Amino acid sequence: MTIKAIVFDAYGTLYDVQSVAGVTDAAFPGHGEYITQVWRLKQLEYTWLRSLMGRYEDFRTVTCDSLRYTLDTLGLTADQTLVDRIVEAYNTLSPYPEAEEALGRLAKFRLALLSNGSPDMLDGLVRNSGLDRYLEAAISVDARKTYKPDPCAYELIQERLGVRPEEVVFVSSNGFDVAGARSFGFSVVRIERVTPAALRHELASAAPIGPATLFRALRMQTEALDYAPNAVVSSLLALPGLVETLLG
Repeated sequence: MTIKAIVFDAYGTLYDVQSVAGVTDAAFPGHGEYITQVWRLKQLEYTWLRSLMGRYEDFRTVTCDSLRYTLDTLGLTADQTLVDRIVEAYNTLSPYPEAEEALGRLAKFRLALLSNGSPDMLDGLVRNSGLDRYLEAAISVDARKTYKPDPCAYELIQERLGVRPEEVVFVSSNGFDVAGARSFGFSVVRIERVTPAALRHELASAAPIGPATLFRALRMQTEALDYAPNAVVSSLLALPGLVETLLG
């Protein structure tokens, strides 16, 4: 097997979307956890809805719309200045603690992102985090005006990097993205940050079930589809050894 490129999802894979919680709670004290979780759930739903309806808007617009939806469910309001300030948190998401070391250990491969993020959001994110020094490209689906898991989005990897699907290892923690990339023909590694056993324990212990637990159930598990990942690891740091194994 010839692996030429390792391509990462950004949100939830290299970058922790939960790191916006400080901003949401500061803006709306006592509501930060709910806003953080529902905002992300609705953000993804809006990407799928817009793709299916053929009504593409860039990810910043989707992110603003999904934030307004979330605030509306609480009966909260925010002017455009406040919405912009909260959305700006997506440009300064915290990388997962092991992300930089993992990328450094994979430096002999071509490394890139494929993300739903709009070009300006991705450029700001990788620059602000310092991960731009490891990444050859931060590829935005905006070039195709559709969102993952539309196959047209994954085609951008071939176009930008000049590689065939069998030469790519795609890495994501998002179940929908894993299924989409696997269906497209990539070898896919899933980062499993919440095991099924841990989720079951959390669900059994939670009374009532809170928004964070619901998010882990809906977005941090493998989808029950016929496109399972080729491998599952608990940390980005497991990738270098795993890739060497795939190379045989």
